[in-house]
Amino acid sequence: MRKFNTILFSLFIHLFILNPNVSQNYRSAKEAKGLEPGTQVPMFNATDMQGNAFSLQEALEQGPVVLIFYRGHWCPVCNRHLKTLQDSLDVIQKYGATLIAVSPEQLSLLGKTAEKTGVQFTLLYDENYRIAEAFDVQFRPDSMQRILYNTALGANLKEAHSDDSQQLPIPATYVIGQNGIISWRQFNPDYKKRSSVKDIVGALEKL
Repeated sequence: MRKFNTILFSLFIHLFILNPNVSQNYRSAKEAKGLEPGTQVPMFNATDMQGNAFSLQEALEQGPVVLIFYRGHWCPVCNRHLKTLQDSLDVIQKYGATLIAVSPEQLSLLGKTAEKTGVQFTLLYDENYRIAEAFDVQFRPDSMQRILYNTALGANLKEAHSDDSQQLPIPATYVIGQNGIISWRQFNPDYKKRSSVKDIVGALEKL
């Protein structure tokens, strides 16, 4: 009996003390709500895949910003979406807008996304999920989803991000006016639902 109790205690120590992620409460995709239109956005700084500094405040001084959250280079739906946006980049830029895409993947992996999609707009590293958290889009996939992403799709989330919590963003789109206020968003916990170029352009026309 004493040996059994010792094993239970050791298991408890490993799960809840040595592995702090187990004891934390992570949100599901359905619990993430996202910032609403009409909200003043939090200004942020980040690093692009070339290692250059990016400032949302400075970008907004040049014109509106279209902000895309995507999951990673391993996500085929994300890659198709980003490629579609790249194909219509001239249309978006016609309105003076800056298009940026944000992922929790580290800098070296942003390059993989660029290679797969051919994007020529800015890809940003969301270190420690700061941007996703500020926009209220971060969540943690359930255990079966994590296994699928890490094995079948090769996401390797524990190594690809700034920590091993394996959180992801809802792949939302925000159109932000020069006043820093969200004028339009596409937000859906279903990762297959993405913004269309038509809707983005429609939102830019109304600014």
